[in-house]
Amino acid sequence: MLSLQSDPVSGAATVAASAGIPCARDWKRSRYRSCNAEDLRAWRRERESALRSARRLQQLTSKRLLHEDTLTEEEQVRNDAETAALFSEEEILQLLKKVQKGTEERVTSLRLLRRALRLRDNQQTFIRLEGSMRVLIGLFTSNLPDLQMDAAHCLHELSHSSDPDVAAACLPATSYLLTYLSGHSIALIELCLYTLGNLVVEMKAVKKQLLPQGIIPILASCIKSPYVVVQEGVGYVLSQLLQSREAQTEIVPLILDSTLPQDMLHLVCSNIEEGIGAAVECAWGLHYIICSQVNNSLLISQRIVPSLVQLLVELASMLSTTSTEGLELLLCPVVRCVANLLAEDGAVVGQLVADEECLLRVLFVFIQYFFVKHLFIVQECLWLINNLTADSTTSCCALLNLDLFPPLLQLLSSHHMVNLL
Repeated sequence: MLSLQSDPVSGAATVAASAGIPCARDWKRSRYRSCNAEDLRAWRRERESALRSARRLQQLTSKRLLHEDTLTEEEQVRNDAETAALFSEEEILQLLKKVQKGTEERVTSLRLLRRALRLRDNQQTFIRLEGSMRVLIGLFTSNLPDLQMDAAHCLHELSHSSDPDVAAACLPATSYLLTYLSGHSIALIELCLYTLGNLVVEMKAVKKQLLPQGIIPILASCIKSPYVVVQEGVGYVLSQLLQSREAQTEIVPLILDSTLPQDMLHLVCSNIEEGIGAAVECAWGLHYIICSQVNNSLLISQRIVPSLVQLLVELASMLSTTSTEGLELLLCPVVRCVANLLAEDGAVVGQLVADEECLLRVLFVFIQYFFVKHLFIVQECLWLINNLTADSTTSCCALLNLDLFPPLLQLLSSHHMVNLL
């Protein structure tokens, strides 16, 4: 069986070592190894491009910038025009002085500062000014809701910066960002979540500071929120944390000791039409946890495979009745989760998948539906079929008996990169 690496766009696969008498699994491995190296490189490039393109279309990038949906078109145009302005050090210093005065100009100046911080040069100028972050954090922790939200937006703009020095300047704010996740303002909670998610990808120091501050228990509480925007924000932070190099040793064990895996699974499998964004984030999070291989036997015992297989059946039935926009972004991590758990040592397909014939039919539905627009889904489904049939006589017989073999042969001859699989 083939187990895909944790990188969602790498296209690489790892093959667990085995010894003894050659079997179907060994034959498939040897055949995979015999593929022309250039063909494999071309296949990987195509697959990486497809995945990155699909994720980019849904803004599933390493950092997110939240926008206000309440702005009118005229206000947005004015914002964009003001954002384009480059501020001098003196101008930013004057804004900082004004936001500390108890006048109406305080709110206006803070909002102007917020828009100015969308430019990298302005961000760098701001953090160089002595006491600038102390003033901003002071406003963020104030008891004036409007000022607090505008200050939170300023921190969010800084967290989105591509300059690591700007992210480092936000370190003193992390404890407050975590504290407000337990608050009552949904808008502020969402903003704090995405600010934290942006920061954790930038610096190892951020993660080392957040873990002792209790980010995992706080997220475990936050994910139970009834609000979809909060659920999606938690999924985003978890996805960012789980992609770090320290995840296997420092983060995954803490998550497995919490209720997060079951809560993530619940969000993946329920209310898809209301919150597919949360489902996608949590599905990738589960994928990263599985690929860490810290304790997949625990995940298997929590019946993750049957739950995800049932979800695949439900998604297949939705193709002809509802909008499928963005569905491929959920299918990719879900199919990978199932395929990788089936590749676990000691995993018995018949025990994990109650109806192998049904799953095969569903996978062929996805293959036929997404073949033209999203070839990477076809490839993911073929990986799962490979792992499903590697050690299961039932699945192999079903493949032959359900009239699925002829379309499979036709599929293999219709596209070179699919043929490699």
